[in-house]
Amino acid sequence: MKDETKTWLQYADENFESAKVLLDGGLFNPCLQNIQQAVEKFLKALLVEFSLKFMKTHSVNALIAALNNSGKNIDISVEECDLLDSIYLPSKYPLGGLLPDFEPDLNVCEQCMAIAEKVRNSVVSLLQL
Repeated sequence: MKDETKTWLQYADENFESAKVLLDGGLFNPCLQNIQQAVEKFLKALLVEFSLKFMKTHSVNALIAALNNSGKNIDISVEECDLLDSIYLPSKYPLGGLLPDFEPDLNVCEQCMAIAEKVRNSVVSLLQL
């Protein structure tokens, strides 16, 4: 595995573990922000490892599309991508409500955490770790 890939995975795992701590503390907005960042970094690790065009984007949909087009399929639905994409800017900046249809709470955090876990497992599988 490339050293750069390892670094992306380390950062992704740190965001993932941070999200767990934040969830346990009831800090839902930063929990969601860390989940989105973890998923983004897990996906970018694959771009690096497989020498695919690196994308400077925060869009999970765009990263998934690039990976799928290269034959690297990740276990995530379009709806799950949309949910994670809806988190990025509103979780960083107070632009009104965090998510289009609901406020961050335990349920949405747990839903997003499950998505992140599936993505992490898909990435680990593709990297044969």
